[in-house]
Amino acid sequence: MLWNAKNGKVDLNGTGMSYVSFGKGSKVLILLPGLSDGLTTVKGKALLLARPYSLFFEKYTVYMFSRRDVLPRSCTIREMAEDQARAIRILGLDKVSVLGVSEGGMIAQYLAIDYPDMVDKLVLAVTAPKAGKLAKDCIERWQDFANRGDHRSLMIDTAECSYSDKYLRRFRKLYPVIGYIGKPESYARFLVNAAAISGFDCTAELGRISCSTLIIGGGKDKIVGPDASRELHEKIAGSQLFMYEELGHAAYEEAPDFNQRVFDFLEGS
Repeated sequence: MLWNAKNGKVDLNGTGMSYVSFGKGSKVLILLPGLSDGLTTVKGKALLLARPYSLFFEKYTVYMFSRRDVLPRSCTIREMAEDQARAIRILGLDKVSVLGVSEGGMIAQYLAIDYPDMVDKLVLAVTAPKAGKLAKDCIERWQDFANRGDHRSLMIDTAECSYSDKYLRRFRKLYPVIGYIGKPESYARFLVNAAAISGFDCTAELGRISCSTLIIGGGKDKIVGPDASRELHEKIAGSQLFMYEELGHAAYEEAPDFNQRVFDFLEGS
């Protein structure tokens, strides 16, 4: 059952930031998606996006945010975290838990660093404390595809880097038509997000994260690499680490117990 699925938008000095929310709990969980948000936002997709998070609905109200609609070309991950903090305040939300995936996990790191009174618990999934060579190489290819408008190559390369071989055996059936699925009118937001990832490095500030933190990585991650999760664990005091050793960057989609693991952490199990 989908409870209270809603679509919304906050105004940030004249530009909108779309969000969806679902659930009826008194606790708040903020979801921050990855680079795919640069291609298509969550606008109007509350019912579509809610179902995987039904486990949380009784105890949590879940908010999934996009980055704001119009991003300056020089926008950084830290500035995206500032936007997120402003949106949380505008909605009148109190202490929140945050689940950040990939680029969303980078934003979540700065949210916890710069706004410690705002973040109660933090989950960092398939993300990194900085953009290493592996991530920068991926980003460079994807920027090239986007600049050429080659959506098919962008989608195929992203899939091949993200999913397990088992998943890809099914997904590859879509490759003949994948160039027509989800192609945006403009790649401007995608390119801004991609450049922000390439310039990201908060390694020296991870010691400032003081909230309870769970780090989830993929042992076969071809985008940020498995060592990124281990580095986060080493540098965030008291953090917990769990690795899906046989999965890659899309572990948050492929692992059937991913949301249960997050829920148990948030509930202290």
